[in-house]
Amino acid sequence: MEKIPSVDLRDFLSEDPKRKQKFVDEIGKAYEDIGFVALKGHFLDEKLVENLYKEVKQFFNLPLETKEKYEIPEIGGQRGYISFGKEHAKGRSTGDLKEFWHFGQYVDKDSKWAKEYPDNVEVAELPEFNSVGKETYQMLEKTGVYVLRALALYIGLDEFYFDKFAKEGNSILRPIHYPPITSEPKDAVRAAAHGDINLITLLMGAQGKGLQVKNHNGEWIDAIAQPDELMINVGDMLSRLTNNKLKSTIHQVVNPPREMWGKSRYSVPFFMHPVSDMPLNCLPECIDKDHPKLYEDITAGEFLHERLVELGLIKK
Repeated sequence: MEKIPSVDLRDFLSEDPKRKQKFVDEIGKAYEDIGFVALKGHFLDEKLVENLYKEVKQFFNLPLETKEKYEIPEIGGQRGYISFGKEHAKGRSTGDLKEFWHFGQYVDKDSKWAKEYPDNVEVAELPEFNSVGKETYQMLEKTGVYVLRALALYIGLDEFYFDKFAKEGNSILRPIHYPPITSEPKDAVRAAAHGDINLITLLMGAQGKGLQVKNHNGEWIDAIAQPDELMINVGDMLSRLTNNKLKSTIHQVVNPPREMWGKSRYSVPFFMHPVSDMPLNCLPECIDKDHPKLYEDITAGEFLHERLVELGLIKK
C-alpha cells in the first residue's frame, strides 16, 4: 500500500445500514492492511481547531522558565509540560527534537478513577489554553468512541464493547512543538520510529510532509491528511487485543529539508487509552488454528507502565 486510505465518519453515523457497513469494512480493511486511515466527518469544528493552535503556539512561545514551572517529573510526564529532548523512542537513548504538553482525563471527584489520575495542570498565564484544550480533548474522545464502535463490529464484537473501557479512559491530548532546528542534529529526529502504546491515536496536524508510515513491504510512505481530516492509527494495545489482526504500524516524524529548518512544526495527537483495569488478553474472535495466541495476558495499566519505563518517562 502506497497511500493512506480515507474514510468518512458520517457514513457510520448515517441512518443507512449500507453506508454504516461500508465504513466498518473500509476502516477494518485499512487497519489490517496498514494500520492508518485519514478520517473526515469528525467532531472538531474549524473554529475550535483555529483556537487550539493559537493557544498552543502562545504557550510554547512563553519563556522557558515559565514553561518549566509546569513540568512535574514525579508523575512521569502524564500531565503538564515535558521539556525539549526528554522523550525518546523505545530502544533509543537519543531524545526526540520536541517539547510537548499533556492534557489528561477529566473526571468528577467521586469517580473511582479520581485518585489514580493526576489533576490537569492549569496555565495561569493563558486561561483560554486550559478551556480550549479541554474542549478539544472531549471532541476527539467522542470521535474515538465511534471509531472503536466500528472496529468492534468489524472484529465481530457487540458494537458497544469498548464503551465501558473508553468512558473515563486514561487518554492523553498532547500538543507538540517541534522547534526550529539550529544545528546539525546528528542522529536525532523530530520523532524517531515508534508504535503508539494506546488503543487508537487521533492526530491533528498531519497536513504537511513530515509524518511517515512504514508499510508491510518495509517502505516509508508519507502520511498527509487533507485540511478537514484527522489521521487515525492503531496502537499497540489494540493490536495486542486483536492478536495482530488490526496492526499497530511503525511511524516517525522526519526532519524537514535544510531550507525548512527555521520553521516550527506543531501537531496534536490524542492518545486514546482505556481504563487501566481493561484486560488486553487476545480476543477469542481473533484466535484460530492459523492465528494462534501471540501475547500473554496483561491489563492496560500494566502495559502502559512497562512502556513508559521504556520511553524514559518513568524510572524503574
